[in-house]
Amino acid sequence: MIIVVGDIIVDEFIWGSVSRISPEAPVPVVAVERIDRRLGGSANVIRNLHALGAECAMCGVVGEDEPGHWVRQQLAAMAVDASGVITKRNQRPTAVKTRIVAHQQQVVRYDREQVGALAEATYHELLQTIRALLPRARALILSDYAKGVLTPELLPRIIALAGDVPTIIDPKPLHTQAYRGATMLTPNLSEAAQMAQMGPVNDDAHVEQICRKLHRELALRHLLVTRSERGMSLFDGERIHHLPTAARDVYDVTGAGDTVIAAFTDALCRGRSPLEAAHIANRAAGVVVGKVGTATASREEIGEA
Repeated sequence: MIIVVGDIIVDEFIWGSVSRISPEAPVPVVAVERIDRRLGGSANVIRNLHALGAECAMCGVVGEDEPGHWVRQQLAAMAVDASGVITKRNQRPTAVKTRIVAHQQQVVRYDREQVGALAEATYHELLQTIRALLPRARALILSDYAKGVLTPELLPRIIALAGDVPTIIDPKPLHTQAYRGATMLTPNLSEAAQMAQMGPVNDDAHVEQICRKLHRELALRHLLVTRSERGMSLFDGERIHHLPTAARDVYDVTGAGDTVIAAFTDALCRGRSPLEAAHIANRAAGVVVGKVGTATASREEIGEA
């Protein structure tokens, strides 16, 4: 089983078309054709793991509201262990990000969310749930969207609690020092450069300098840096491996980082080496950026890629 801990978000998409400009303001008028929802944030990692056939458990926080109930329904439909999803009636609503898309292009996004730390009792409840799930876990993913579920105080406690269970983190520069001792980080190049306090120059030598610095300062085993059109780079503590992009067409990068960490972790749990897992994650990313919206890559799609 793979445990995913982090900020749960609902991604809402309003799809339509544009044929005129509003007479009220210089903005397009979108004729709505359909509306749909998808699990987002750390829950999108769960979606990707489910698409790969992995057994997984979700730990996070939702509100006592309609989007929160919808999240639970989706997790139940995928047979995900949701014992770690805590419902908070008065602390905050479930985060919802709404994107208006016309002709395959995002017109605007608006967010309904409350960001900030939760009550200490909630963090204690999260730790207790993670502790109960860990004996069955093969890996632990911390999906940090910096919304308040994973804090600089909580992150070291989770890493210590995991012990020998591999802890793989999709990080935010805001929490850099709190990731010390994790097994692996999967930042994009901009995030990695900020974390290392170095410029985001996208050449191989500079990326290697960034990786070596983060590896040393945070006591990591591995570092996987995604580099957009340049693919990704895996640092194993001694050597750096540069993997060219596997994407043929790029329509939408929404949630691609979630796909990378899910595909890499799933491959690792199935006995692949870190380098083999990175190649699989690279192919998975190439699949999802060719789709519009928060997407997943199935094992069949990755195999074809």
